[in-house]
Amino acid sequence: MTTAFHGIGVSTRPSVALGPAFVDGRGHRGASPTLITADQVVAEIDRLDQAVVAARQALRAVRDQIPRHTPINIADFIDTHLLMLEDAALVGEVRRIVADQLCNAEWALQVQRDSLVRVFDEMDDPYLRTRRDDVEHVVQQIQTFLRGDTPPSERSLQDLDGRVVVARDLTPAEAILLRHRGAVAFVTELGGPMSHTAILARSLGVPAAMGIHNITHYLRQDELLLVDGETGTVLADADARTLAYFRRRLRAIEARQLRLRRLVGRPSLTRDGVEISLLANLELPEDVELAKANAASGVGLYRTEFLYMNRQDLPNEEEHLANYAEILQGLDGLPVTIRTLDLGVDKRVDSASDLGAGVSNPALGLRAIRLCLKEPDLFRPQLRAILRASALGPVRLMLPLVSTVQEVDTVLSLIEQIKRQLEREGVAYDPALPVGAMIEVPAAALAARALARRLDFLSIGTNDLIQYTLAIDRLDESVNHLFDPTHPAILRLIRMTIEAARALNRPVSMCGEMAGDPRFTRLLLGVGLREFSMQPGALLDVKEVVLQADTLELKRRSAQLFARLDEMDPGALIDALNAA
Repeated sequence: MTTAFHGIGVSTRPSVALGPAFVDGRGHRGASPTLITADQVVAEIDRLDQAVVAARQALRAVRDQIPRHTPINIADFIDTHLLMLEDAALVGEVRRIVADQLCNAEWALQVQRDSLVRVFDEMDDPYLRTRRDDVEHVVQQIQTFLRGDTPPSERSLQDLDGRVVVARDLTPAEAILLRHRGAVAFVTELGGPMSHTAILARSLGVPAAMGIHNITHYLRQDELLLVDGETGTVLADADARTLAYFRRRLRAIEARQLRLRRLVGRPSLTRDGVEISLLANLELPEDVELAKANAASGVGLYRTEFLYMNRQDLPNEEEHLANYAEILQGLDGLPVTIRTLDLGVDKRVDSASDLGAGVSNPALGLRAIRLCLKEPDLFRPQLRAILRASALGPVRLMLPLVSTVQEVDTVLSLIEQIKRQLEREGVAYDPALPVGAMIEVPAAALAARALARRLDFLSIGTNDLIQYTLAIDRLDESVNHLFDPTHPAILRLIRMTIEAARALNRPVSMCGEMAGDPRFTRLLLGVGLREFSMQPGALLDVKEVVLQADTLELKRRSAQLFARLDEMDPGALIDALNAA
């Protein structure tokens, strides 16, 4: 009898796998406190340092196994963990706990892990919140050597060719190693769609289902599993009829992927000859190659928050500039839109802990552009770096969470001050650097015309716009079923923003998840959107819809449907636009 397990699908397009299970039953072993004497502290800290060195060597060994033909710079995932092994907020603090509390290194490491994880759990931004996984993974690697366990890179694993790996969790290093040894899918008890392992799975094209509680206890070694990486469904002990259906679907997906690859070299034109810009959202620098491989015409959203994470100090101007220069060089002349930092009192580095006290609702607190304007010394180095980067290639600057024209006016004034300063210093920059803003709150959508008058472009961030408009936390399982991109209020705010920008001849894009969902492509084309920015893996799926679309016909049909918006079921509206 077929047994179904439901978790979180981390793939952004149809992605399935079939194979026998390899169940990693290591699980998670918590540490127990053991008291030591004062004269044992030096030896205990030395034991910790040896474990850190061994973890570093193991990570480097995995990095050395990465094939050169890999489509993205996967080594950067490993480098992130290597940097964390040098971070005083982790290892240095563990040494202090050992000395102050006279406890064993395993317990001190667990105490510090719990402290860091709590910081990440309190963050509002879902992408940054999942950075807790990196802390967990690095701690797990150190604990492996403290306990004397055999690391994955050295364990005598059977041939994994064609097998589905089932584990409590996988570090990026383990995922790379297991994929290299032939694993066709990952199933984990922990993790989510924005964890590093999930990003890595998408980049490698490996179906993955995450967040299935206690899955390692329910599945048997070598049991045949069907994994749907899009829906997060895992089927075990499937009957012959289910297997036959799944194999047909697998063949259809493989054929579709081959068909989509043929679209890479085709211009992104609708049937009636309208050019549509298909841009990529970049979470990390290593996503550049994936964006290029999927024919992105540029980067519509480059998030910069990762520059501030896992460190005690703030990144300086030169660090910002070096990162932006690396992105521009990798893009070979394609444009990049850099979003200024979206940090807040709920997500800050240790050195910025005096920027504000904790608040009951960080989503509505001092964050993003509000924090930057309150703390210009935090903001200026990034603005200077973006301006300097504009001399190296096509760059746009984008402001997050704008809600008033006064915020925009203040930022534009600050940018002008920095331009004059750069001129006095003889530093090159693009005087015509385009400055835009994200439309993420209802107030910004309602004031879109006033904002567009002051700015060079607008970009609709649907994830937050939906969340703020409908008063729904999309990560809260008790209410996230109400998160609806087709709610009449959302559709009206989107259309209002697009019309306001177009009336003033300003480009308008969309960079939320809605932009990368092919179900909504015709709807968005119908209301006038001509610039889509999305996770790189979704580019060709959206491009396929664009090539088949007729914007004039979609505009006519959209107008008819909007006239009946309050009468129609949202699903029926999408079906009507996607029909034929």
